[in-house]
Amino acid sequence: MRTLICGSMAYDTIMVFHDRFKNHILPDQLHILNVAFHVPDMRREFGGCAGNIAYSLKLLGGEPLIMATIGEDSAPYLHRLERLGLDRSHVQEVPTTFTAQAFITTDLDDNQITAFHPGAMNHSHLNHVAAAQGLTIGIVAPDGREGMLQHAQEFHDAGVPFVFDPGQGLPLFDGEELLNFLELADHCCVNSYEAHLLSEKTGQSIEELASRVKSLIITLGANGAEIHAGGQRLDIPSVKPDDLVDPTGCGDAFRAGLLYGIASGMDWEKAGRLASLMGSIKIAYRGGQNHKPAQDEIAGRYVAAFGQPLW
Repeated sequence: MRTLICGSMAYDTIMVFHDRFKNHILPDQLHILNVAFHVPDMRREFGGCAGNIAYSLKLLGGEPLIMATIGEDSAPYLHRLERLGLDRSHVQEVPTTFTAQAFITTDLDDNQITAFHPGAMNHSHLNHVAAAQGLTIGIVAPDGREGMLQHAQEFHDAGVPFVFDPGQGLPLFDGEELLNFLELADHCCVNSYEAHLLSEKTGQSIEELASRVKSLIITLGANGAEIHAGGQRLDIPSVKPDDLVDPTGCGDAFRAGLLYGIASGMDWEKAGRLASLMGSIKIAYRGGQNHKPAQDEIAGRYVAAFGQPLW
């Protein structure tokens, strides 16, 4: 089940504000906003959508291939990929650039404010889907604008089914471009806010958007997810996590479970539940790549949550 993951690799600098943003932002003063948050907790993590998805997919026993562009500061990340046994043959260094960098501040309500420098990610179009062989499925995750457009077309031209996951890259595209993505893709996965934005930018309802793909998956955080497929809506429950530590990368863990489920031929209920479980496991750990469940543990947690075997 070789899965090509087109998306960003990034370093995440994550800071925790020991209060709530809403207590320090005055709604009637947003036009002159000038606020500083004291963040006593700070750490640097390996991240980026492609890196995070590949990490969780590897935990499940999948065969992820990362297709991404990185900068001259990438040595620690490349060493990590090698240590984890993640294929780096389609990870290309772009001279005179930095690897993408995210600076994330999280408050006590798990709200996030993020500043993002794309760096080498803006050169993602230098990679081509055709360079990867024997693919079962792929995903176009947040990346450079030109690269996302190109990779979607290349997946379609190669006859490789793929998930369109616009994420935080959604504002980069107009309504016509987004509809074209849906015409090329087999599946689309967004969170609830992105679903509303996708509907607004395209002028189409959720039902109309869902009719353009085999499945439209909308994640709802603690409320689980909903899957629109075959004219039906399936509600996927959330899984109670061991702890609520850090939401960073939960969506990527969810997508790893989804990709594994689709590639394995699981029905939508099982694929959605596995995706929900992976997000639940991740949220109990800081960063997007620090959860380390063995496959037996994942299977056991699935049985405990849903009363059915995973495999």
